[in-house]
Amino acid sequence: MNAPSPGRLVLLTTSHRVAPGQLSWPAWQALRQADRVLCADPAHPQLPYLREAGVEVEVTAAPDAADLVDFLAGGRTAVLVQSGEGDRRLTDALSRLAGSGRVAMPDLELLPGAYDLPGARLIDLVQVMDRIREECPWSARQTHEGLAKYAMEEVFELIEAIEEGDRDALREELGDVLLQVVFHARIAEDGAPAGEDEDEEEDGGPFSVDDVAATLIDKLVRRHPHVFGDAVAETPEEVRAQWLRVKGEEKERTSVTDGVPVAQPALALAAKLASRVRAARLDVPLPDGPGPGPALLALAVEAERQGTDPEAALRESARRYREAVRAAEGH
Repeated sequence: MNAPSPGRLVLLTTSHRVAPGQLSWPAWQALRQADRVLCADPAHPQLPYLREAGVEVEVTAAPDAADLVDFLAGGRTAVLVQSGEGDRRLTDALSRLAGSGRVAMPDLELLPGAYDLPGARLIDLVQVMDRIREECPWSARQTHEGLAKYAMEEVFELIEAIEEGDRDALREELGDVLLQVVFHARIAEDGAPAGEDEDEEEDGGPFSVDDVAATLIDKLVRRHPHVFGDAVAETPEEVRAQWLRVKGEEKERTSVTDGVPVAQPALALAAKLASRVRAARLDVPLPDGPGPGPALLALAVEAERQGTDPEAALRESARRYREAVRAAEGH
């Protein structure tokens, strides 16, 4: 005679990064077919949706492991809707029962009810930034102006990681640059401090990181009509020309120099201006005069024409010079 089935206990995991109620089909099947559905968290975000779907849920902070095992004996199934931290008291008690060797334990199944989509950890990042902004005395007082220098530093550290080919550093520095974006967006969400800007309409008002992402998405779609529309661009050169054309129409610029930040490093500024002039097919003679400035400008323009980033080229030479200095010092 066959021994009775010890039953089945399903540990249903969900993700706070996925909207409540959006469960996988296997999860819904398990919930509807279960003899009992338990949840230890009375504030679990899934509960209203489960009840709306007709699933009866027993909310109990500490279900007794032995009673649950007895209930499952004979082939019954129970689903435990777990909280984000899990339900350690019950699982630990079940482990002790299994370790005793005196009880026929039910089959234990871990069932993911929802899967994180790519980019899901960005939701966590936004939540962490919210808490830091609210609870950290230093972060709570920061402004766009006060953080501006850090954004520049992080970008240069990112460039250094790329040039050194250090992938661990690259990952970290990308995170630091992302922090600047999320931090500035969080500050913008608060709006201007009281008394600093009374005209919110002129200022544009507060905005969030979602608004930043939405603006970027709209821009990318507009400037890639060969991907999201009917335009044709089959070479990198055609894509670049199309990008510049669409960008010019958006910005309503009257000069090829519009939108070129003059605060960037001088060699990068020279190369950017040269690139704009060459793309517009303008014939503009370079300025001359005393001092090294005109000669440096001419070198930067020629480097850009040859497809070389003069800023990166000079930085690489400066790095080699630094190593030579350190070698001369005996390091």
